[in-house]
Amino acid sequence: MKLLGVIGGLGWSATAEYYRLLNEGVEHRLGGLHGARVLVSSVDFAPVDAAEREGDWDAMAQILSDAAQGLERAGAEGMLLAANTMHAVADQVAGSVDIPFIHIAEAAARRVQASRQHKIGLLATATTTRADFYVGPLQQHGLEVLRPDEPEIDEVDRIIYDELVHGVIHDSSRKVFRRVAQGLVDRGAEAVVLAGTELSLLLEPDDVGVPLHDTTAIHVEEALDWMLADG
Repeated sequence: MKLLGVIGGLGWSATAEYYRLLNEGVEHRLGGLHGARVLVSSVDFAPVDAAEREGDWDAMAQILSDAAQGLERAGAEGMLLAANTMHAVADQVAGSVDIPFIHIAEAAARRVQASRQHKIGLLATATTTRADFYVGPLQQHGLEVLRPDEPEIDEVDRIIYDELVHGVIHDSSRKVFRRVAQGLVDRGAEAVVLAGTELSLLLEPDDVGVPLHDTTAIHVEEALDWMLADG
């Protein structure tokens, strides 16, 4: 089993979910007392969030690249970034190390494509929703991406940063997400991509009547395939 490096802390609740899913996945695939070989570099989220809000992508890239290089020095054979939004600087982070980088949007695009869905709704932070770093890989795989209306994008972003990254879940926010997701379905979405590592805490498969693609689970499955592959 290869040793996986995880850049986490973005926020901590998502990192905890990654750690749980990686270990459950290894146990399911290998059985017995097997667990995931994982190194976690948990960064302080506050400076990363500040860099995002100021549009200082170089500062964000530096923080995350430092974490990536630390994981490589510690022996990680490959790595992932346990956050969708911070993939805004994924190219810089991946380029700072000499080991494989498992990209969450690429993994999601392959999963949706394999499911034979072509028009998808996207739920994510405002940065992820409005920018091309995430939508681009989906479109490059021939997918049509529907985004929420502008006020809904801001509403979803607030819930993510004010509640979910702190591990807080409100029924009122669950209703908001269901409404926004249903709006995407009403506009023709054949599936909804949950492009926020905490969003599966609010939406379940039966909530909107179309498949939900949880990017955290997809990312973990791709990481497990890499960790457990021969060679």
